[in-house]
Amino acid sequence: MSLEVKVPAVGESITEVTIAQWLKKDGDRVEMDEVIAELESDKATFELPAEGAGILRIIAQEGETIDVGAIICRIEEDGAGAPAPAAPSAEAASGTAAPAAPQQAAAPAAAQGGGETVEMVVPTVGESITEVTIASWLKNDGDHVEMDEVIAELESDKATFELPAEASGTLQIVAKQGDTIEIGATICKIIAGAGATQANAQAAAKQDAATQQVASKQPAAQPAAATGYGNQTYASGTPSPAAGKILSEKGISPSDVQGTGRDGRITKEDAVAAQKTAARPATAPAPKKDAAAEAPAAAGERNQRREKMSSLRKTVARRLVQVKNDTAMLTTFNEVDMKPIMDIRTKYKEKFKEKHEVGLGFMSFFTKACTVALQEWPAVNAQIDGNDIIFNDFCDVSIAVSSPKGLVVPVIRNAESLTLDGIEKEVVRLAKKARDGKLSIEEMTGGTFTITNGGVFGSMMSTPIINAPQSAILGMHNIVQRPVAIDGQVEIRPMMYLALSYDHRIIDGRESVSFLVRVKELLEDPMRLLLGV
Repeated sequence: MSLEVKVPAVGESITEVTIAQWLKKDGDRVEMDEVIAELESDKATFELPAEGAGILRIIAQEGETIDVGAIICRIEEDGAGAPAPAAPSAEAASGTAAPAAPQQAAAPAAAQGGGETVEMVVPTVGESITEVTIASWLKNDGDHVEMDEVIAELESDKATFELPAEASGTLQIVAKQGDTIEIGATICKIIAGAGATQANAQAAAKQDAATQQVASKQPAAQPAAATGYGNQTYASGTPSPAAGKILSEKGISPSDVQGTGRDGRITKEDAVAAQKTAARPATAPAPKKDAAAEAPAAAGERNQRREKMSSLRKTVARRLVQVKNDTAMLTTFNEVDMKPIMDIRTKYKEKFKEKHEVGLGFMSFFTKACTVALQEWPAVNAQIDGNDIIFNDFCDVSIAVSSPKGLVVPVIRNAESLTLDGIEKEVVRLAKKARDGKLSIEEMTGGTFTITNGGVFGSMMSTPIINAPQSAILGMHNIVQRPVAIDGQVEIRPMMYLALSYDHRIIDGRESVSFLVRVKELLEDPMRLLLGV
């Protein structure tokens, strides 16, 4: 019987794939669920497993682009593979037919032990999230996993999520680490109850190999020893399409890279980590020229490194460009004398920390001052929705945090109702979760106004970009000792520049300047924050 294998659906928006590579040749025998080809879409690379055991008949060739649902190959099941055991029968007279029995017994065991296959798809992780990147696989292909065991970490443009196993069994990875796949696409398969049976089949296969080795008086380890790999297969030393491209760009031969993927395949991660160790080839002797005419040779190494942009970085880049194009952004500046706040911190920071178990930083003063000014100038706390303006009677302040994976903006809810210690505790909590990559979608959505502090990195002046769909963002900068005029006298004061970027479509110059002046007044006279004046 012939089984038709069709291109599977690999994502809602993917209608065709390209055959990147056949891992088996036409006429080869394949086993159930054995990977026989690699398919490439415009977003990711996928493995094609055999849907049955038998003889492979290839229909679509490498490099061809075919539609999802089209026939890619056929597998001639059972009867087509009958000629395989005929050879041992012919050798029965010589006494070498006995080793064939374990092999014949092992094949049915492997075929029947798979159990039910559970296909796991990328779960919905947020209304606005349409795709995720596989940050890391916590289990290897072929490992046994338990129900609800975390097997992978998924990364969106906003947060990192854990992927638990939906069943117990043997893991078959479909999408590789670093791939970006859509919500609802198949990420892996779990063969329920296949772990023990597969192990038995592998043990039987090893016993069969050992028996055949004794019968033929030929050492079976020679092919592996010749290449230096433990288990030499058709995939050993063969790069995946993405890995092949990276190695080509680096000028590294696949034979110089040891693959860590399935069956020794060279993965994308192997290619990224590979370094060119071979000595640079000597150039052909050039015709002799005058020493004065020869150009000086470049000194030092001139290596380049190419890295794929993370999902978070791509989204941030896209949104920043969109904000620049879709808003009438303008920035106004002012400066603040930080001496009053610094005096309060110096006087009360120890008692503050002793009572509230959190440090007294600048961010709580700035956040509190902004909430007061936002309530007085509601347009700065509003946003445009089509032809409407949405005014908010609450202040959800977004705080820009630089995390290892990029810039994230968690939100302090109802900051206008929090005290200084409440704001400081929220800032510490959210900043820690951001750096650990544990922020949830809810903690990063819904802000009405943003504060960013480039001063911690030494920035003296900047024009921050609005965090859409908000209409304004306040930029803090470094504190510098500068001479200023105080009551007709020149004094050295710790000064900070403030920048307010705003959308001129909704906020007029009067409102933006007045807002920033109000923030300046509250910061230079902190008693106003306590008295509400």
